[in-house]
Amino acid sequence: MNRLILPTPARIASIETDNYRTKTFVLETRLDATPGQFVMAWLPRFDEKPFSLVDADPVTLMITAVGPFTRLVHELQIGDSLWIRGAFGNGFCVPATQRRLALVGGGYGVAPLLWLARQQLARGAQVTAILGARTAADLLYVRRFEQLAAALQPGALSIVVTTEDGSAGELGRVTDELAPLAAQGAFDGVYACGPHGMLQAIELLAQEVGAPCQASWEAYMRCGIGICGACEHLGKVLCLDGPVLTTARSASVAG
Repeated sequence: MNRLILPTPARIASIETDNYRTKTFVLETRLDATPGQFVMAWLPRFDEKPFSLVDADPVTLMITAVGPFTRLVHELQIGDSLWIRGAFGNGFCVPATQRRLALVGGGYGVAPLLWLARQQLARGAQVTAILGARTAADLLYVRRFEQLAAALQPGALSIVVTTEDGSAGELGRVTDELAPLAAQGAFDGVYACGPHGMLQAIELLAQEVGAPCQASWEAYMRCGIGICGACEHLGKVLCLDGPVLTTARSASVAG
């Protein structure tokens, strides 16, 4: 298995600007990983932070400039190196029996969902992607999902966009679009990544309709291997037990 235990330099092959504060970095390396797993990215003599994998072959990371570390990463150029270790954690695990999937992403929580969509579409699943953000300027990867849909048979991938201010797509939050579809029994499983409040609402909604649900929880991770406990969430250490967790009631429905 190709897993990096120690920080290892990876040359930046390409950089794409996604919005006013987010870039996607493609690195000249690969890992054995699944959607939902993450790596720790390091800048020597500065800091180390966790990032969900957008892809593992090649390693692709969505990085939003929200602090000193990420702003410094944004200054890197093609040919520079970013040090990474991983992949860590547990990713999404979609049972073969689930054929109609809802993939729900809020803000930069959309990062692992494009890869998950490609993976599930390749096995013949039908996917509805519900992508939300505060404003149109904050939306991420909508164009990438649209490009993926254009290459598929009509109906294989449906895309719903929401913004809290109504500047793009539907006015409201992702749960506003997920709720009526889930109540109609449109999905065999719900897979989500985003802010904790969004995930809590989605888990409650999934439990109410009896739909299996897996959520990738964001957290401050320091070690990545379950030692420091900085990412504890409801009695679980997310870097080791997660970041993807299955809701208890949904697990009983799925099993």
